[in-house]
Amino acid sequence: MCNLYRMTKGTAEVARLFEVEPDLAANYAHEVYPGYPGLVVAEGRARAMNWGFPLMLKGKQGQPLKPKPVTNAREDKLLTGFWRDSFVHRRCLVPVSQWAEAEGEKGRMTRTWYGLPEQEVFAVAGLWRSSEEWGEVYTLVMVDGHPQMAQVHDRMPLILSRAAQKYWLEGTADDALALCRTWEDALTVERTSERWAGGGGQAALF
Repeated sequence: MCNLYRMTKGTAEVARLFEVEPDLAANYAHEVYPGYPGLVVAEGRARAMNWGFPLMLKGKQGQPLKPKPVTNAREDKLLTGFWRDSFVHRRCLVPVSQWAEAEGEKGRMTRTWYGLPEQEVFAVAGLWRSSEEWGEVYTLVMVDGHPQMAQVHDRMPLILSRAAQKYWLEGTADDALALCRTWEDALTVERTSERWAGGGGQAALF
């Protein structure tokens, strides 16, 4: 499950790479945490949305609680009720430079960063929608983990090649489902001594 990633390029440069129009007012940090804005390519534009679909929660007495951002969607759940409408009608690309996973003993976990060799920006498959709670929101699609991260996590973002991006955005739901497979080429792995720490609201895989 990915709950932290980097996007180190500016909106104009990302828009040029993905051949879309830039929203130059888009505001996002280089490290993106659940519940905070990230850059998304959707409907022919590179623009900011908040990371995580709001999941409405209730307390023990039935009182409404603060929504939880659901940041990751499993590929085998895309046709279930929570995701179906967005998967069928509103797929997007999420530009990513690296994503992080927590590695090590509980309480002493550090950040390990994964990326693609010689690619400063790559596309992760996403879904988006409008919400009353946080405006436009997005989530990342998850598939089985790469062998290089087997000791760290069993899930990873769905990385899309340049050729696959058009089918994810414009193809049918069946076309998109056919793309939901683990990245086959090598990853870069950067282990750090930086402690894993929360930088946003709690997030979930759904």
